[in-house]
Amino acid sequence: MVKYRAAKAFLYAMGLSFICSGVNSAQVPAVRKKADPLSAIEAVTRFTVPEDLEVDLILSEPLVQQPVSMSFDERGRLWIVQYLQYPFPAGLKMVSRDRYWRAVYDKIPPPPPDHFRGKDRITIHEDSDGDGIFDQHKIFLEGMNIVTSVARGRGGVWVLNPPYLLFYPDLNDDDVPDSDPEVHLSGFGLEDTHSVVNSLCWGPDGWLYGAQGSTVSANVSRSGYEEAPIHSMGQLIWRYHPTNRTYEIFAEGGGNAFGLEIDAKGRIYSGHNGGNTRGFHYVQGGYYQKGFSKHGSLSNPFAFGYFEAMKHHDVQRFTHTFLIYEGSALPDRYHGRLFGVSPLLNHVVSSQIKADGSSFKTSDIGFPIQTPDPWFRPVDIKHGPDGSIYVADWYDEQVNHYRNHEGRIDVSRGRIYRLRSKNFDVVSPFDLRQNTSHELVDLLENRNRWLRQTVLRVLADRKDPSVITRLQQVLRTRGGQFALEALWALNASGGFEPHIARELLTHEDPHVRAWTIRLIADRRDIPLDQIEQLVERARYEPERLVRSQLASSARRLTTPGALRIVKYLLLRPEDLDDIHIPLLLWWAIETKAETHREEILTWFEEPSLWAAPMIRNHILGRLVRRYAQKGSRQDLVTCAALFRMAPDSEYSERLLAGLETAFQGRRLGKLPQPLIEVLANLENRSTVLGIRQGQAPAVEEALRVLEDEHADLQLKQRYVEVFAEVDQPACVPVLLSIARHNTSLELRQAAIVSLQSYEDSRIAPVLVGLLSKTDQAVIDRVLTTLVSRTDWVRQLLTAVSQTDSLVDLIPDDIVSRIRLHNDPGVSRLSENIWGPIRRASSEDLQTRMDQLAKVILDGRGDPYAGKARFVQRCAKCHSLFGVGEQVGPDLTSYQRRDLPNMLLAVVNPDAEIREGYENHLVVTDDGRTLTGILVDQDLQTIVIRGADGQVSTMSRESIDTMEVMKASMMPTGALRDLTDEQIRDLFAYLRSSQPLND
Repeated sequence: MVKYRAAKAFLYAMGLSFICSGVNSAQVPAVRKKADPLSAIEAVTRFTVPEDLEVDLILSEPLVQQPVSMSFDERGRLWIVQYLQYPFPAGLKMVSRDRYWRAVYDKIPPPPPDHFRGKDRITIHEDSDGDGIFDQHKIFLEGMNIVTSVARGRGGVWVLNPPYLLFYPDLNDDDVPDSDPEVHLSGFGLEDTHSVVNSLCWGPDGWLYGAQGSTVSANVSRSGYEEAPIHSMGQLIWRYHPTNRTYEIFAEGGGNAFGLEIDAKGRIYSGHNGGNTRGFHYVQGGYYQKGFSKHGSLSNPFAFGYFEAMKHHDVQRFTHTFLIYEGSALPDRYHGRLFGVSPLLNHVVSSQIKADGSSFKTSDIGFPIQTPDPWFRPVDIKHGPDGSIYVADWYDEQVNHYRNHEGRIDVSRGRIYRLRSKNFDVVSPFDLRQNTSHELVDLLENRNRWLRQTVLRVLADRKDPSVITRLQQVLRTRGGQFALEALWALNASGGFEPHIARELLTHEDPHVRAWTIRLIADRRDIPLDQIEQLVERARYEPERLVRSQLASSARRLTTPGALRIVKYLLLRPEDLDDIHIPLLLWWAIETKAETHREEILTWFEEPSLWAAPMIRNHILGRLVRRYAQKGSRQDLVTCAALFRMAPDSEYSERLLAGLETAFQGRRLGKLPQPLIEVLANLENRSTVLGIRQGQAPAVEEALRVLEDEHADLQLKQRYVEVFAEVDQPACVPVLLSIARHNTSLELRQAAIVSLQSYEDSRIAPVLVGLLSKTDQAVIDRVLTTLVSRTDWVRQLLTAVSQTDSLVDLIPDDIVSRIRLHNDPGVSRLSENIWGPIRRASSEDLQTRMDQLAKVILDGRGDPYAGKARFVQRCAKCHSLFGVGEQVGPDLTSYQRRDLPNMLLAVVNPDAEIREGYENHLVVTDDGRTLTGILVDQDLQTIVIRGADGQVSTMSRESIDTMEVMKASMMPTGALRDLTDEQIRDLFAYLRSSQPLND
């Protein structure tokens, strides 16, 4: 170890080191709204860091430009991917581009060496004398075309260069490829170069892992194999085994992942570019939340649920990627903390990460690096060989998509920083290639996670059998982290044999047991005696994290009897409310629902299984729904068998609920006789299913309940909702009566919306008459219903044209929906009332934004008055600090201090529509026109939520057309009728940093 020498001189062509220690934010000068870029030396002086940390500027332009990814090799050298070709691939012509910024190109680029030469380069930087300064620099590859990350190992360098995963052999380690690259995988999408596959890294199991962002597709195939490609659309974690050449999706869904973290226990995470979270924790085989309107449903239509991001307290968007600090150079208080980079917020954030059942939750602590410099754009963060944290800074005014209102990409700059403690010691030059395998095993006890992970990779490269006996001995005598590292090293060295696995299933450390299960199941078809051992674990395993892995692994196994693992996990009541385990168990059952149908039915011959809380609360409804939704005769007969075995009416009701959910939004055809008989004999027959089947007694019963003023309100609400999804004209008079007279506001609103489904001449006159006789909450639903049919719109406009007072009741979003109707009469009447459509030019919009900015900045607003204005004007769709609805995005996590972007969203809401909030136009076969966001869909139905918050469920068969609209659900002119003072008040509240106490 060499004591750190602070170097303050600018080392042109060699790197740069400059110290920033504990700067007080009061000493940092303000940066102008349209700030100029700062020199590398000046930029680091603007950083504010905790008193016990310092920041060194390690590298900068011209050596580094647009760094997007960093990694360190076994010699401690820093590899940097410089993303200079971004945003457009070289050699391709863009044919089209959709609203999600997904491009279609005229061809697929060929792989190197016959590729279209681009500007990307991969560079290597070395501190040759151990003084903390990178003084030697070389280029490994240049002229590349959209390269996102690299990983050394297995005799060369792996390069993620979508659409390809390439391997450049370099057996003599001279940093010059021995030959042209070998294509291992192809088919990764290029539609959006800020979301392409990225973050290639080695997992402790010897697989390469990567992330895929939200706005790209993939049809991944293995080079040299004739097989169907694995298709995916956005948002997932994948992995690839370089020896057996297996590619698989590790977990589906998640955020717009551009980053991947693997912690000391081998758990996998990624950051997230939106919402109230720091990111996702992924378990093997999990389905996760994603942008469903953008990407469609999960690949499994029977998933019936998904995992959300890690819970987090209030947070501003967003954490691009993060690491969990497990190094050796920062003070102990930082160990185990999450450090995330936020390029849009120009800071590095620190959070606590704590257990949340078998997953995790986070809460923010502070900002280890923050600056007023808006050009600071941290995009990657990594452990270093010295135990410090390294941060890659894109350093540009622009870091995401180019749009008219943002600056152009400046490719000339980039910086790398090191965050360290004040009493930091630089690591002397080293080369792990020179260590013996036994010396490498010794290093697996080192505190620095980077070193342990790199040693593991070198051992996997060597596959040296001489260390197997020693590693087995470590596992028999040691616990904790060293034992887990020894297990991974044993597997990497070829010593993970069945007899060892048998021993490790009872190891004292739960992480060793969990990873033993995972490694066993990766073989898919395993001996029956191992199945028995896993069944034993399922029955008696005391640790939740191990049971979670058992649930994931059981789904992967193809050996007969594997479902017994699931069966015994279902009997564990302690996991009933776990954040992951119930759904993992369902997915394991669902995977085998058809191939192991008889075995599953046999389970339910045992009373003990029916009594299990996990079965009752999480499985029964999903199981009958799965068979009913698949809908073959055999599937429906299976439903009947489940009903026959149900011990009592409580379980029958749970099965009925699942059956009703399966048929939601559609009429029922002919059911097989066994299911008809079972349903007919139930003590609590399903009136809902009877309505869907068109059974007159069921319809009559529902109408009787609706007319009974003493009947259960929830039951009434359910019947009203069902009548919206089926064609039962007999309900119209009853629904109209509820709309006019019922004392329940919720039931009146539901009845009004249900009337959309019926083309009945009695409806429009009644609803138009309500406009002047009811409150605003009902008026919103009345207007939504009236604008769903062209004839009703004409009647509404006729009334408005004859009654001046009705004009003020029609908000801008309803006017926009009226004008969607392609009808001469509607067009003529709407023009007479509101004038012709005038679309503002970009110059008009910019002028309005400038006017509003001047109003807001010329005075001080009252945030308390602004909160009242927000509740009145915005809260119908948006929530802020928990106040308001969730029709549109929750504004709490937005970068609300950014006034230009805030004004753009208000003045021109069509400029950028947040993922998941795209406005859909749906035209049904019975003449309805509906708009709203797509909140759910499956093979049979879609669910739309309108601007008024009302949800409509309809069968796919009933839809003529459905398309994404270019217009936002948010109307333009939202501030048009406000005074300057009211505008200042509203923005004072919108830009406030914390909730206001009334």
